Amino acid sequence: MSRRLHRARTAARCLAMFAALGITTCLGQVKFGAVDQARLLAADLQPDQWLTTGGGFGETHYSGLQAINASNVAHLGYAWGFETGTQRGLEATPIVVDGVMYTSGVAGRVYALNAATGQLLWRFEPKIDPRVYRSVCCDSVNRGVAAWQGRIYVAALDGVLYALDAASGKAVWSADTIIDRSRGYASTGAPQVADKVVVIGNAGGEYDTRGYISAYDLRTGRLAWRFFTVPRGPGQPQESAALKKAAKTWARNSRWDIGGGGNVWGDMAYDPRLELLYVATGNGAPYGHTRRSPGGGDNLFVASVLAIHPDSGRLAWYYQETPGDQWDYDSDAPMVLTTLKIKGRARNVLLHAPKNGFFYIFDRETGQLLSAKAYVPVTWARGVDLNTGRPRKNPLAAYGAKPASFAPGNWGGHDWNAMAFDPQTQLVYLPTTTGDLTFENTADATLHRGLLNMEIEVAAPPSGAAPAAQASYLSAWDPIAQRRVWQVPTAQFWDRAGVLATAGGLVFQGSADGHFRAFDARTGKVLDDIDTGTSMVAAPMSYSIQGVQYVAIMAAWGGAGWWIPNPAFAAFNYGNEGRILVFRLGGRRTPMPRPLPPIETVPVPPPQTASATEVARGEALFDSDCAVCHINLPRGGTPDLTRLPAAIHASFDKIVLGGLLKDDGMPQWDDVLSRDDAHAIHAYLIKASWEAYRAQQKTKAK
Repeated sequence: MSRRLHRARTAARCLAMFAALGITTCLGQVKFGAVDQARLLAADLQPDQWLTTGGGFGETHYSGLQAINASNVAHLGYAWGFETGTQRGLEATPIVVDGVMYTSGVAGRVYALNAATGQLLWRFEPKIDPRVYRSVCCDSVNRGVAAWQGRIYVAALDGVLYALDAASGKAVWSADTIIDRSRGYASTGAPQVADKVVVIGNAGGEYDTRGYISAYDLRTGRLAWRFFTVPRGPGQPQESAALKKAAKTWARNSRWDIGGGGNVWGDMAYDPRLELLYVATGNGAPYGHTRRSPGGGDNLFVASVLAIHPDSGRLAWYYQETPGDQWDYDSDAPMVLTTLKIKGRARNVLLHAPKNGFFYIFDRETGQLLSAKAYVPVTWARGVDLNTGRPRKNPLAAYGAKPASFAPGNWGGHDWNAMAFDPQTQLVYLPTTTGDLTFENTADATLHRGLLNMEIEVAAPPSGAAPAAQASYLSAWDPIAQRRVWQVPTAQFWDRAGVLATAGGLVFQGSADGHFRAFDARTGKVLDDIDTGTSMVAAPMSYSIQGVQYVAIMAAWGGAGWWIPNPAFAAFNYGNEGRILVFRLGGRRTPMPRPLPPIETVPVPPPQTASATEVARGEALFDSDCAVCHINLPRGGTPDLTRLPAAIHASFDKIVLGGLLKDDGMPQWDDVLSRDDAHAIHAYLIKASWEAYRAQQKTKAK
């Protein structure tokens, strides 16, 4: 192709793209995805933009826009919407750069939209290795993209990191970030740009993985460095001085076969002034401390916050929030970088509210712990000693072969869902969850390669123990006084959608019941309530175009816990079709999704030819390998295997062992299950199908 023809085609694409954005000229200086360090540092001066997942480098999830405020928010209405064509969870917060919205969807899809109209500019769909679906504990979600100097970065579910051209969506480079595909790795988090690299972690702490982050050159995709979050076993050289130190906190006979956990699956943050990358790590694996590290030890760097030099991957400082974690207390909750006046002195701080229930304030340059107080009821520890920095653990919360109860439960007081810091009110707004849980170790301590390896069971509370109430709230927290200012109960337990705060004195949050609400930032009073018909778990964001302020949220339920909308809510009857919903003052009524069709009847199952023993073995296999995805409800998001048609029953082996439906997201299992295993699972499903069929016929007869 000649240079003249290439320039002509480029100009034509440019003109078409800008015409879609309502711009009549196409200047060479105008670029898509034009984010750099200078612009990030000045993000507060450009509240019309939303440059990162959290809005700016501080990741505060706060918008300086105030056209929508407490006096007029009741006039908020629907501006535009976009359907993703997916039915799994949507957890990303979109970004908006110069009138273009970029956001990620299921498994790492990316959408570029005209932020004023919702017109699709381009769409990117990565080709996913279907084997990864065997290793996804918490839905095929993705939590966002990063924009930098004309490129959009996203990690697909199978751990392939892509750099996309921001104008066209075409892949510039890709990198496989997974070091061992025989293990249960996946990627669900947003990439983080830090100095000259883009950094991504991975999920898999419930499987058989050893956590790490990888840094790639922004321009070329070349691996720059890799930082492992837990050490290797005895006799193997450690990759860094930090890991040599960490190795001393693990028993020599630890469960190295399972990997240790410590995965970085959540949001990261970067301070360009201090040139420090902040990373939070996940739970230990397997869960039980006595099982994972017999003889004890803190197990660094599990459940920790790390500050890393992004030019070298060298550790600057660390703080372990849950030493010797055994309660699934990931520290992967989002971090907020801001400035607080503490004891009369302005401090550059990092705010963190992880699953373990304590709200931490760190000096983000030195790692000094400045404050730590429980923001929800906590029983696993009796506080944090600021002199030593260590929690005062409650021995009654330590389980092993015998059960023990602890609070918060392993869902955590606050998880991945974004919290917001409002510099006007000096309050943090965060979704919180209360209640306790009881664990005990399983008898089985066998490695299941690439599959779940938690090695715990949920047990009945010890005799005489009174369980704590399980509930969820939107909470306003004063980080200086370390006290709750107000809290509002949500629609259901585990209802903990992310939060947006604005200079208009508002806090926005979606909900499992399909309602998008605006709260008074100072009192928690509901000022507006929009029924969208779609359950929400992601965090909203806000931006402005030509003086019009918009508030946007990705809507579709999913993730850990409830994988589908709660059948108790009206939103359940509309399914879980993914949508981007955008609101503005004077907008119209939000259109409801299409109602689901009537549930089809259970077809007559094939005859049962298996023995009761084989059926029982199939049920055990189904529970361990299949139930993490297939919950067998008519509207459960994945196929209800008790309603299979005859053709699927006839092709069962070809699907499960041969990968017949792998292009539809059903991986083949021939490297995990034998033919006898598949037959046993099929026998169990035939039994369950007959039970469903007979129940249906009995209901018809009444």
